[in-house]
Parts: sequence; C-alpha cells; structure tokens
Amino acid sequence: MFPFLTVLVLLPLAGAALLRALPEGARSRVREIALGVTLLELALGIVMLTQFDLSDAATQQFTETYSWIPQIGASWALGVNGFGLSMVALSLILTPLVILAEWRRDAEDHHRAARYLALILVLQAFMVGIFAARDVFLFYVMFEAMLIPLYFLIGGFGGEQRRYAAVKFLLYSLVGGLIMLVAVVALYFVGPGGEQAYLIDNLAGYDFGTTAERLMFLGFFLAFAIKAPMVPVHTWLPTVAETARPGTTALLVAVLDKIGTFGMITLGMVIFPQASKWAAPVIIVFAVISVIYGAVAAIGQTDMLRLVSFTSVSHFGIMVLGIYAFQQTSVEGAAFYMFNHGLSTGALFLVVGFLIERNGSPHVSAYGGLQKVVPVMAGTFLVIGLSALALPGLSPFVSEIMVLVGSFGVAKAAVVVAALGVILAALYVLLTYQKVFTGPTKEGLEKTRELGIRERFVLWPLIGLMLLLGFLPSLAIDYLRDPAAAVVTTVNAEVSE
Repeated sequence: MFPFLTVLVLLPLAGAALLRALPEGARSRVREIALGVTLLELALGIVMLTQFDLSDAATQQFTETYSWIPQIGASWALGVNGFGLSMVALSLILTPLVILAEWRRDAEDHHRAARYLALILVLQAFMVGIFAARDVFLFYVMFEAMLIPLYFLIGGFGGEQRRYAAVKFLLYSLVGGLIMLVAVVALYFVGPGGEQAYLIDNLAGYDFGTTAERLMFLGFFLAFAIKAPMVPVHTWLPTVAETARPGTTALLVAVLDKIGTFGMITLGMVIFPQASKWAAPVIIVFAVISVIYGAVAAIGQTDMLRLVSFTSVSHFGIMVLGIYAFQQTSVEGAAFYMFNHGLSTGALFLVVGFLIERNGSPHVSAYGGLQKVVPVMAGTFLVIGLSALALPGLSPFVSEIMVLVGSFGVAKAAVVVAALGVILAALYVLLTYQKVFTGPTKEGLEKTRELGIRERFVLWPLIGLMLLLGFLPSLAIDYLRDPAAAVVTTVNAEVSE
C-alpha cells in the first residue's frame, strides 16, 4: 500500500527545505511554491479519503509500522481511524487557506516570506504526524517538536509583544510536555515492554494498577488541558492571539489546540479508561467553568483577536464536557465539534485579520458603520460569527447540540449551566457585529477596501463546508460514529470489570 501518511509528513518538510534553499533570484516565487506544496498535500489527502474504508472506521487504516528506537520500544507507527482522518483533513484544508490569507504579507521582503512559509510547512508536517501517530513516544516527540516552528512563528512574526507571547506560550507548553514526559517514561517501565512497548494498540487494555494508571493519566491530561486550553491553564492563548499573525493563530487554535481534546479521546480514554472515569466528575466541573468563563471574558474584550481566543476557551469546554460524559452521542458530538470549531474559528481569525489589515487596529472601538462601506465583508463576518454561536443550519450547531443532548443523561446540571454559554455566545457575537458594522460610519473608514477575490476564496469555502455539514452532517458523522462507539465501549467495559 502507498505510504500516504509518511508522504504527507515528509512532503511539507521537503517543501520547507526547498524554500530555504532557493537562490536569491528565485525567492520571489516562494508563495507560489508553498501554496503548491499544500495543494499537493490536499490532493493527496483527498485520494487517501477516497480509499478509506468507511465500514471499518473504528480501525486504524493506512498503517505503517517500522522499528525506530527498539531499545526503548519506540516505533515509527502511523495510521488513522475516523477521528484521526477528520483532524488530518482539517489541517490539509486550512493550511493552503492560511497561506492565501497571508499572501500580501512581506510582499517586498522575499527572504522573510520564505522563512515564514517554511515554518508553516514544517508546522503542517507535525500536524499530520501527531494526528496520525499510533505510538505514544512518537506522539510525544511530535507534541514537543511542533513547539519549535510555533515559537518562531509567534516570536519572529508577531506584534510588539511577540517575544513575551512566544516565551509565555513556550513555558506553558514545556511544563505540560515535561510532565507528560514523566508519564511517557513511566509507561515503559509499568507497561508491557518489548520492542513495540509504546504502540497504543499494545497499551490499550493493559492493567497498570490503579495508582500507576491514575498518576500517568494525570500527567497526560495536564498537558492536554494546557493545549486545549482549559481554565485555569488557558492564559497563554489570549496573549498569543493578540500578538501573533492571524494566520498563525488560526492554525494554532483551529488545528493544533485540538491535540488536547484529540489526546483525551485517543490516548487518555483508550490507555487509561478507569482513570478517565475516575477523574471525569472533576474534569466536567472545570469544563463547565471554561464554557462560562470563556464566554463572559469574550463579552468583556475590546481587542477582537483576544475576543475570538476567549470564545475558543468556551467552545473547548463544551468539547471536554462531551468527551468525559462517556456517551456515544456526546463523544461523537465532541469529535465533530473539533472539526467544526476548526472551520468556524479559523475563518473568524482570518476575517478579523483582513479587517485589521485594512485599518491597522484590532480594537472594536476603532470601527463602526462598516456595513455601508463593505457589505460583502459585513455579511461574511456575520455568517462566520453566527457559526460561532452555533446557528441552526451551520455545522457547529449540530455538534454542539449532540454534545449537550448526549451529555444530559449523565450530567444534567453541567449541561444546564453549559447551555448558558450558547446565550452568552449570542451576546459576544452580535454585540461585536453591531459595534463594528452597524450605525454611522466612523470618520476615516469611508474608503475601507471590500473583500477581494483572494480573500473571498479564503473564507467562502469554509462557510460552504459549514453549510454543507450543517444540512448533511452525516457526511462527517459517519466517519466518527464507529470510533466513538469503540472508545465508549472500552471505557465502560473496563470500569464495569
């Protein structure tokens, strides 16, 4: 079988190396080369999707397993089930759109553009790798390695506080990563051992002992909670969001932060089912706190980029609630929400970035009355904003309602409180739209440029996907149903024993 996943990891790395090796005279084509690489990635991903066996979506497919470091039982093991496939697809969809969104940046500085785009390609390689990793050690290596391009993307291409934001992001991530490393090392000594000691399939169902399982679970969970991000370990996100380029933040929040929730499902629940059940009541409390706190904080923001980041804190809380309710519908909904949130929040960061690019300010108070000047941008912003509040007809609504309905039977109080986040979402979205786009046009904004063809091509496909999956959600849910059932069965079976 063709090694789809290895090629999807190596191709952007080769593209990044090519961008850095281009002679000075050829660097004016770096954007075209980077976009071409990501479109080739997308085409290869589509071919892989057509060969995915939907009737066996719970099983890892396109598997590749090679001995990597046999002394510690680490393997280069890749494969995707329906969960992994959805997240790989999200990364392949968003990366070329981010490159298009950032097309005009560094237009005259080709060397700087080459560095930025090379880092984006390296980041894409790690995104694919981490969602396809079937070996815990490989997952950890990818988890830590992605910090390198992100650190330079934030610290080298952000705003005035970029170095502070990059260091804050790195410190939070390293703390979580180091705690995870302790748990990864413990897995080798407490687990089954052997040359494939870290394969998830070999670790699933293994009896580590109650205390060891709980301690290792907590090590992984803390790293995932920081990445997700959940209250109270979320404060790095608003700092990064207001400082980094919108394209960087779109990839970080829309795709890479899903590593947290993805890890909770595919590692935490599979390898540590009893510990997951044991910790669930406390985790659900923090998930609900994240939902309400994130929404309230978003309402109080004057910086649009910080506002969008706090909406994500709220939305991640809903995902975590669905995961730790351990119900078929709630886990399906959480996995579907991971994909939909990527579309919605990625689009929201990008449209805010287009607005800031025109007027130079992220502050809501700098705008007003733009609906009369740029009606297409206003309409596009509104539709994307409505997706963030889960308007019926758009795909985030389906996933959010699945989480709330699926969780209600086992966490009624938590669902009732979390549902308030939907009401608060209407406030932060509609109030922002009202202040920015309605009313009299502020002085100096009369000549604001309308969305161009390139920018529409960035945003409208994301809206189109949300509409398509809003009316035909089974197109995605069919890939998630069997993996969700398998995970829920694993948790409930282990606990009942």
